[in-house]
Amino acid sequence: MPIMKMARVLPSPLCGGGYPAEQRGRGERRIRRGRAPLPALADARATLPRRGGRGFAALVALLFAIVPLAATAQAPQRGPTEARAPEGKKLPPDVTTEQSVTLPNGQKLDFTATAGSLPLVDESGKLQAEIAFVAYTRPAAAGTVRPITFAINGGPGAASAYLNIGAIGPWRLPADGASISPSRSVALVPNDGTWLDFTDLVFIDPVGTGYSRAADGDGKAYWSVESDASVLSAAIARYLRVNTRMGDPKFYVGESYGGFRGPLIAAKLQEDIGVGLSGLVLLSPVLDFGTLAPPRANPWGNVLRLPSYAAGALERAGTVPTRETLADTERYATGAYLADLLKGPDDAPAVARLTERVAALTGLDPAFVKAQGGRLSSSSVQREVDRASGRVASAYDTGVSGWDPDPTAAHSGFDDPLLTALQAPLTSAMIDLYTKTLNWRVTNLRYELLNTAVNRGWSWGGGRSAPEAVGALRGVLALDGNVRVLVAHGFTDLVTPYFASKLLIDQIPSYGAEPRLSLAVYPGGHMFYSRPDARAAFKRDVSALYAAALKAREATAPNPQRKEAP
Repeated sequence: MPIMKMARVLPSPLCGGGYPAEQRGRGERRIRRGRAPLPALADARATLPRRGGRGFAALVALLFAIVPLAATAQAPQRGPTEARAPEGKKLPPDVTTEQSVTLPNGQKLDFTATAGSLPLVDESGKLQAEIAFVAYTRPAAAGTVRPITFAINGGPGAASAYLNIGAIGPWRLPADGASISPSRSVALVPNDGTWLDFTDLVFIDPVGTGYSRAADGDGKAYWSVESDASVLSAAIARYLRVNTRMGDPKFYVGESYGGFRGPLIAAKLQEDIGVGLSGLVLLSPVLDFGTLAPPRANPWGNVLRLPSYAAGALERAGTVPTRETLADTERYATGAYLADLLKGPDDAPAVARLTERVAALTGLDPAFVKAQGGRLSSSSVQREVDRASGRVASAYDTGVSGWDPDPTAAHSGFDDPLLTALQAPLTSAMIDLYTKTLNWRVTNLRYELLNTAVNRGWSWGGGRSAPEAVGALRGVLALDGNVRVLVAHGFTDLVTPYFASKLLIDQIPSYGAEPRLSLAVYPGGHMFYSRPDARAAFKRDVSALYAAALKAREATAPNPQRKEAP
């Protein structure tokens, strides 16, 4: 993502974005889960969230992912229409096509694809917004019920293309390798990591992303932590009602800020709408913005990223990082490293110890480490790891690099060589998928893969602390003894480092004898699924989570003959 240019911005881990200095410390520590006004979708009647609101200004710098295709499309069919379609719709009618894809292992998947939108209306039936979606469904085997999974990306301001054609949809845009070319081919290939063989998939674009729009062109009413979760919860419920899927097992997958959304949406579905999720997969999530983006004087940010710096050093030395190989680094980060950081930069012996150990773990020049007092900034590490070649590493995956546009400058502004480089091919591939394969043609709107207007216009709440989703996650796990949650990260991600989630998860009780909240870390970065081995391992772990969640759900079913199977 391009580095955001904002006045008085303090450094942030999220792709160059930051907390405006005058806003640091404001926001909500815990998102209130009361009965806030809820949006209505088509036939429902409720009130839209109020416009405006104060709180964190543009904090994050959009968090996301990647993907490709080879399908046989039959003649398109128009999807089911509403009895009373609201006036003013800009998006075309839903289109349904029959598709087929053959995976690299020879498995053939026949499925139905629907591209369309969910209309959002107010109490009087006036159109307020259109929520674009893409759904892939397959018939359930005899005597079974197919799970359904709702997929939402992050940002805030990112469309669901990253999860759709990068991670879990039937097609994938290849994006592995040491560098990414914006002018690369946008041809999609069958996705060996697709989840479609064990769950139906619905990809949803929040207002202001993809083709989703507010009816009056002003999406600010939807751009806040609270209203965003309410609108997306209502969209999920609307899809379930319209497609008679209320009784089926339901799951959620969210990436980056979409992972932050997950617990909030699950809580709203449980308490406000009456829908229970069987499981959540939180991919490269931010669980607590307060821990992830502390000021420089707070050493916690250094602690959270040290294991990811070390993982990058292992990769550069030809070793695949694992939790076992990083165990000593993790212990050091929360032990002697933190203790020496707390002594401050004037403690010469502490700085000497920091310099020696951090340089050894990260493979960086001791002089570089000493100059920063062992407190490495992500942006400086990005330039330093391959300074000799004049290249900069991606904050999203230090294993991906690009040329430094001004390698001899003391400070160099550069676009991220992974996220920014992917924007062109991913946008083109998604539009190509819509028009040529799904036969849903939107000619009057721009497709917004990464909308910086959403990110900069986001309202983070009016409390004194940064937003966090750990409280909602605790509540979801405590309320439902069957729900399963997988938190998945890549080792070399500096944007949402895995160690941040690890330390937060350690503070959450088990809520029973059987662990239902787990952390998995894979080789790669924020979009680790672009790497073949990580993608395969991720799919295995997710499939196991679904199996466990469905088994627990089946145990509560009155009819044991009716199986719920992936």
